[in-house]
Amino acid sequence: MTTATPPASAQHQFPCAQCGANLQFEPGTDSLKCPYCGTEQKIPTVPEHIPRLDFLAFVHELPATDGVAETLTVHCTNCGAETGLQPNVTAALCPFCGGGIVATASSKKVIRPQGLLPFKITREQASEKFRQWVASLWFAPSALKKQAEQSAIHGVYVPAWTYDSNTFTQYTGERGENYWETETYTETDAQGNQVTRTRQVQKIRWWPVSGRVSNRFVDLIVMATLTLPRKHLDRLQPWDLPALVPYADEYLSGFVAESYQVPLAEGFETAKGLMQPVINSTICRDIGGDHQRIHSANTDYRDIMFKHLLMPVWISAYQFQNKAYRFLVNARTGHVQGERPWSAAKILILIGIILAIVGIIATIAAMNK
Repeated sequence: MTTATPPASAQHQFPCAQCGANLQFEPGTDSLKCPYCGTEQKIPTVPEHIPRLDFLAFVHELPATDGVAETLTVHCTNCGAETGLQPNVTAALCPFCGGGIVATASSKKVIRPQGLLPFKITREQASEKFRQWVASLWFAPSALKKQAEQSAIHGVYVPAWTYDSNTFTQYTGERGENYWETETYTETDAQGNQVTRTRQVQKIRWWPVSGRVSNRFVDLIVMATLTLPRKHLDRLQPWDLPALVPYADEYLSGFVAESYQVPLAEGFETAKGLMQPVINSTICRDIGGDHQRIHSANTDYRDIMFKHLLMPVWISAYQFQNKAYRFLVNARTGHVQGERPWSAAKILILIGIILAIVGIIATIAAMNK
């Protein structure tokens, strides 16, 4: 069935039936809630199936209709993030770097998200984790705690791709098999005499091999953002993909969604890197023996499917001494990652104390001599 492409528009609004304010998604529930009068509205149930799309059908040129939409985004000139602002908002702070952005929106054709993980951790819970994290930092500048507490925390949906693929790999290599040889050697015994002894030494006999192996990969996750440091995003895993729900605008109400910056084809190249260790392991099992060497491995990727998903993250982007720092919370599991400044003064004081203690110990030792 073909679905017409909706016109470019801002994020949908969901007015409260009681007071007219915009309803917002309530983390940890399946409802929208009014932030003013507390009225709740259940999100309509939708089919649980999240479709997988044909990679080759999208990678060269986006289709005219199915799975594609025109969207309005605003671009942050500080960090490069592309997001949508809340309805009727003309200026805001970028949730990724804390810099100011003005709503000069541009329209572009993008692959529509098929599913998302709804926010589960609340803003209050994320803020408390932020305060605990700041309080736990060693050698942080004294002003950091106050500066961080003044920083807002934002709920952001970060884009991701998941890939499925069947792989078929032709390989060449060597199989190593252990064997033992008796070796003669000379050593000096306890009486100073030279004695000749023997011992068993393990060696490896190598044989050339070749073969073909296959693997099946499902839901390999590749984050599709360049705004956030990859090392921090990787450490936010795992993502509980069984909790995915089909995409619905209601889940985005009150939050910001970032547009993907990693193209579909580029993301699959990253996915290939995730597949390679598994493929190598399969080759080694196929080679057998006690040791394995892989000389070549040529992989054919078939039946490639993908999904475009949105992952929930709480972000506090704060400025300290003209540099941006970020604190991230996986809004499903509560796992945290962050960037932090260091206090050179506190580190120098510690070094001074250590040197003073070493000097005192050395002085006492000299006096005792």
